[in-house]
Amino acid sequence: MAAAGLGLAVAGSCATVTFSSPAGRRPAGDRAAAGLPVTPDLITPDLIADSPITDDPDAAVQLPSVAAALAAVGRTLPGDIRVVVLRGDIWSALHIPDRATLKDADLTPDAMERRVAEWQAGFTWLSARADLVSVAVADGPVSGAGLQLALSCDLRVLSEDAVLSLPEASLGLVPGLGVIATLVTLVGYPTALDLCLTGRRLTALEARDVGLAQRVVPRAGLDAAADDLVAALLAAPREAAAEAKALLRAAATGRGRGRDDTLAAERAALARCLAGDPAG
Repeated sequence: MAAAGLGLAVAGSCATVTFSSPAGRRPAGDRAAAGLPVTPDLITPDLIADSPITDDPDAAVQLPSVAAALAAVGRTLPGDIRVVVLRGDIWSALHIPDRATLKDADLTPDAMERRVAEWQAGFTWLSARADLVSVAVADGPVSGAGLQLALSCDLRVLSEDAVLSLPEASLGLVPGLGVIATLVTLVGYPTALDLCLTGRRLTALEARDVGLAQRVVPRAGLDAAADDLVAALLAAPREAAAEAKALLRAAATGRGRGRDDTLAAERAALARCLAGDPAG
């Protein structure tokens, strides 16, 4: 029986993580035959290229396996990687384990919180590192944990037929995988509250208008648009890109104490770049 899987390919300074369902999965041998790089040597023993996520072709892809696999990718990326791209058909298939499954695990409240922290760790590294820019490339439905995964990336490229939603509240849950602050920063508190409580669906164009997507293109042009964005990101010198991301992320997350602190951080970063000694 075919398994849903996760594949990692590296080309130059870009690493591409591809999620594939049993129906659409391309084996590693086929990937190599098609001229696409396969680099299992970059993967720790707990994750191999095209590693199984689920053996049931009808099952939802479970969050714990995906989070663990992504965390392993984050730990094993070589230092010269500057862009990480997430692609595939996981965006509507990724689900948190149901309450019955978690109840059977008989976890204490503290243990449950530690479990959620592990899931968060699989996502949050995608945007936390100043030396990496992450890009989610998605089409069709993008919902629930899949949308949270996309929001964990720095940038999002969507097909015109993409539809975004956060239905967690209707299931008695919250979008707690580390993206609440990002969502509020991007769309503002009122819109974030609306999306989280009502599960209102956004078209790709609406998502772009509120800041959730940076590129919206016809489905046929999705890969080309993503490749163009990656090329543009890599055209910026590594050190300057890392300095810029660190400044912007600090400002967006409120890590500075105010305008004076932001100005000071900008001065220091620009001075390092001018002196040829940037932090990145």
